[in-house]
Amino acid sequence: MRTTRPARAEDAPRLTGILSDWIEETAWMPRLHSRTDTLAFVRDMIHGGGVDVLCDGERAHGFLQETGGHISALYLAPSARGQGGGVMLLDAAKARSDRLDLWTFAANTGARRFYRREGFVETDTSSDNDEGLPDVRMQWAKEDTTDG
Repeated sequence: MRTTRPARAEDAPRLTGILSDWIEETAWMPRLHSRTDTLAFVRDMIHGGGVDVLCDGERAHGFLQETGGHISALYLAPSARGQGGGVMLLDAAKARSDRLDLWTFAANTGARRFYRREGFVETDTSSDNDEGLPDVRMQWAKEDTTDG
């Protein structure tokens, strides 16, 4: 059974593998940083907080990083995709915040479709990222269920 939990320092190598593998399997995504640099980045991300891990027992299958309502990372291992793990991670972030925003690459049509299904709307475009690729800003807001 898959659950979510806060990331721990010892998760860094596995999360690095998930992120690095996604970069390598994505033809349009340039590799700008070595795995060693990516490991340092992931360690800093975990140390900074706001990282939830999708796990089955102790093994990580994905992660989401969110601080101050901004999601800066959501990655799943190939074996965890299409099984509700991304929704679990996103629901944990939604439970902590009334509003969320993120940037995703325009070419990442699967991610854009996923976020739209989860209530996000596209609000802006840019190419102001390290990769220099077109990206799309998406936002979500909790529905107000109060009566007047």
